[in-house]
Amino acid sequence: MPAGSPHQRPASVGWYGLVFALALMALGPIIVMITTSLKTRNQIFGDTASFFFMPTLSNYAAVLEDPANVRFLSNSLTVALVSTVLTLTLGCMAAYAIVRFRFMGRDSASFGTLLMRMVPPAVLCVPVFTIWTYQYGLTNTLSGVILVYTAINLPFVIWILQSFIVQVPRPLEEAARIDGANPYQVFLFVVLPLIAPGLAAAAIFTFRIAWNEFILALVLTNRFTRTMPVKVSLFINEHNIEWGQIMAIGTLIAIPPLVFTFLASRQIITGLTAGAVKG
Repeated sequence: MPAGSPHQRPASVGWYGLVFALALMALGPIIVMITTSLKTRNQIFGDTASFFFMPTLSNYAAVLEDPANVRFLSNSLTVALVSTVLTLTLGCMAAYAIVRFRFMGRDSASFGTLLMRMVPPAVLCVPVFTIWTYQYGLTNTLSGVILVYTAINLPFVIWILQSFIVQVPRPLEEAARIDGANPYQVFLFVVLPLIAPGLAAAAIFTFRIAWNEFILALVLTNRFTRTMPVKVSLFINEHNIEWGQIMAIGTLIAIPPLVFTFLASRQIITGLTAGAVKG
């Protein structure tokens, strides 16, 4: 059908309308969260829903003026960043070893990464709490939470980076060795720059999981080492529910992953496409 024909315009309008409706459905909870965080308690619990109101930052002020909330936000940032760096460091080395070296159990290790990824975090709560408490003494510490998140995210990072390392031409590595580079230099200065899109995509997903995870953080932390998702649950008690502050913290929690996702959107699309099509 020629472009710009009368029959094509209704189809285009219908397509854009469908996309707009789906986008509105996806953004609906976010819009409700943000608008609720800007309302007073009376506006939130009013008899009728108020779509037009005078915004207030009182909920954000109440959240940020509490030193405990600032500490929990710092805990979340520390846990997410450190676990992301550890996961990428270990994951890219493990993926490179699986792809480039021959060793006993290589195929089992490669397939096992996918099986480990299917284990839900809730299943790990009791065994991890028992081991962390009675064998290693890591309960109620940030290092314990960081190690758990690293272990949870490591299979996904290994799996997604394998498809990128496979695409790195072996002659490039051989040429670097001929020029006098040792195996570590080949890995750092030849392989890693070529798989940068995969590293960026893996970093975003790893950070988001560590930043938003709730159930393991609830079990493994105390009132000093809590993360922000755990703090949100404390606003629900037997007397009342502080919906305004819950939505304010929810908005603050959502900002870093959204910013990182938008900044690295091109790398994420490249990573997903390469892993799905060329892996």
